Amino acid sequence: MPDLSSLIKAYDVRGVVPDQWDEDVARVIGAAFAEFVHAESGATAVVTAHDMRETSVPLSRAFAEGVLSRGLDVVEAGLGSTDMLYFAAGSLDLPGAMFTASHNPAQYNGIKMCRAGAAPIGQDSGLVQIRTWAEQQLDGVAVFDREVTAPGTASSRDVLAEYSDHLRGLVDLAGVRPLKVVVDAGNGMGGHTVPVVLSGLPLEVVPMYFELDGSFPNHEANPLDPANLVDLQAAVPAHGADIGLAFDGDADRVFVVDERGEPVTPSAVTALVAVRELARGVGTTIIHNLITSSAVPEIVREHGGEPVRTRVGHSFIKAEMARTDAVFGGEHSAHYYFRDFWRADTGMLAAMHVLAALGEQPRPLSELTAAYSRYAASGEINSTVADAAGRVAAVRQAYAADDRVTFDELDGLTVGLPDGAWFNLRASNTEPLLRLNVEAADEARMTEIRDHVLELVRS
Repeated sequence: MPDLSSLIKAYDVRGVVPDQWDEDVARVIGAAFAEFVHAESGATAVVTAHDMRETSVPLSRAFAEGVLSRGLDVVEAGLGSTDMLYFAAGSLDLPGAMFTASHNPAQYNGIKMCRAGAAPIGQDSGLVQIRTWAEQQLDGVAVFDREVTAPGTASSRDVLAEYSDHLRGLVDLAGVRPLKVVVDAGNGMGGHTVPVVLSGLPLEVVPMYFELDGSFPNHEANPLDPANLVDLQAAVPAHGADIGLAFDGDADRVFVVDERGEPVTPSAVTALVAVRELARGVGTTIIHNLITSSAVPEIVREHGGEPVRTRVGHSFIKAEMARTDAVFGGEHSAHYYFRDFWRADTGMLAAMHVLAALGEQPRPLSELTAAYSRYAASGEINSTVADAAGRVAAVRQAYAADDRVTFDELDGLTVGLPDGAWFNLRASNTEPLLRLNVEAADEARMTEIRDHVLELVRS
């Protein structure tokens, strides 16, 4: 029997097909999901969408069979990005399931599930129950007491145009100065959504790898890895473009490159979009996770906002957005969340904000974003360790003698140093890794701290 504990993770379903899961597993997960959302909210239908991977259609159809078997209807939105599925779940007020493995290699696939209104489902908010019911079905146990008199019905609905109209209603790009934009879709879903959302605007889009291909023939669709940004970084200056955009496989994240081919950090993008959202005067709270630059809360306060610091991860961000009625949230991993988008993450809407900010003024992107980039950061550095807790304790001990040093355990260990520099060390949820992020006033100081902490971690 498949090991669903390794397949159904903290936020979603993710694993190798068919080694870890297949259509039979998708079918029982579909039935469990349907029963969960019906019991919780009385849901009578579910909306699904899928990415371009070869296994996505058969897995999504098997999942739908499971949903239908529990008497719920299925609305199939078809090929789309993850944020398009969130749009469908929000605009139709239906629970949703997106079939994608995001940035993972071709042999993987997964499911991102949400409640009606695109509200998250995670390990602490329903995923454990869904896994339990799926496991029981695979064991041949009669799981559900509710009698189903007739199966549900399936229908199709193309929501791509509605999704595009909604985004274009939130950010008006019609009046920006003409911009040349290189877009690297990485053979992922950006190749499907970008031509629709950005068509008919004063933008000359130079497409890279727009062909939908779940084997990812050009590079992995994971722009968080610098190796996968190299092609875009070369293409932007080569085309004399104003900006480059790179989407991950399911196009819910976007990475930005300036006119020189230099990456713009997700923290700078977070600060830029936060300033734009605050300027609308419809809210003051901005969410940022604890790995984002110290510049983010500084800039938010300077523009009259209230920054709220959270743990890493979409379920924590979305929960805090709901609690505080925040207008926007950003993460170091290039996930961007908008109250006007059901508090869900959308790379496309973040990209449109950056295009608008660039096109509404005459300066190049490098000058525009310089104001939002105040410190030197290491980026995330992973170390494989056998005893993560022991290594973190050793690092804490090394800094404990200085009473000016602060310690924070909101998510892993964050160490604040007397000169304003800081670093965070946190364990991976799924691998024997410690993840280090360092920020300091300049590159030399950041490098000094980084090397010292890595020596402690790896010794």
